[in-house]
Amino acid sequence: MKRIHALIIGLLLVTAPAFAAQDAPKRPSQDEFVPVTGPTSAQETIPAQTLVGIAYGFIWVLLFGYVWSVRTRLTRVEREMESVSRRITPGK
Repeated sequence: MKRIHALIIGLLLVTAPAFAAQDAPKRPSQDEFVPVTGPTSAQETIPAQTLVGIAYGFIWVLLFGYVWSVRTRLTRVEREMESVSRRITPGK
């Protein structure tokens, strides 16, 4: 019984790539995608410089936000450590 299962699994593993490699059925040309060769109007385009500027601006905002967050948390931890050190230090 185990040999039969192993044989079936082996056949599936061997034949699966052959079935996956088959081409999909061709559709009639009227259903195929026809790419647009250029913008249909000037309003539909965004210059690359604008997109790059927005991307860099977004990254800088995230970076400054992260640095501010770390600075705030570090200040809070320093205050807590100072408070704890005052509590455990004998009166001066």
